[in-house]
Amino acid sequence: MIEHRPFNGLGKFQNSWLNARHHFSFGQWHDPRRMGWGSLRVWNDDIIQPGTGFDPHGHSDMEIITYVRTGAITHKDNQGNQGRTVAGDVQVMSAGSGIVHAEYNRETEATTIFQIWVMPTSRGGQPYWDAATFPKGDRNGVLVPLASGVASDQANGALPIRADARVLGGTLLAGQATSYAIEPNRYVYLALAKGAARINGLAVSARDGVAVTAEKVIEISATEDAEIVLVDTPPLN
Repeated sequence: MIEHRPFNGLGKFQNSWLNARHHFSFGQWHDPRRMGWGSLRVWNDDIIQPGTGFDPHGHSDMEIITYVRTGAITHKDNQGNQGRTVAGDVQVMSAGSGIVHAEYNRETEATTIFQIWVMPTSRGGQPYWDAATFPKGDRNGVLVPLASGVASDQANGALPIRADARVLGGTLLAGQATSYAIEPNRYVYLALAKGAARINGLAVSARDGVAVTAEKVIEISATEDAEIVLVDTPPLN
């Protein structure tokens, strides 16, 4: 089963500094048909204006992965972590028993991000934060694990998360193709950070979402230079 979710049909929120689109119910936007996909609970597509951002606020029992599409995001939390994550790179915050953090766009232009929330395999635990640089050249033509609960992915440089899930990214030049095998009873959701592609023959544009389950493989063929983010999770228990 493959369901195309065009960008124009996503949930919306906008104020003076944030223009957000929601792939799943979030905040003031609620759609009972879109409460998550497997253990994936949130996928927000945010445009954050310069000199603004999210003031200190708390989270617990959630794995929060931020993929920076353009610009940069600056993080600070009450555990003493702070850092700046730039376009193409990823930060992970494992909220565990509870963490308070802030995220700001300290740049002179708008920052765009995908923020992805995945349910953890267990509640509690010491919170942590980390970020990593993933050169796009290393992801050319393939999907590379960026954050993962799989030990072999972590051994190859993926940021650890406390979930039975994988977050992968890749870039394809126009005409290039790649594939991703799906294990039984898994839920896959993907979006294009930019460009256009065919997903199992389905035409998909930048910032669209695609929900996949009960398929053996995803075939991705770029019709324009494309940047892909994919999340693979188990069912929600």
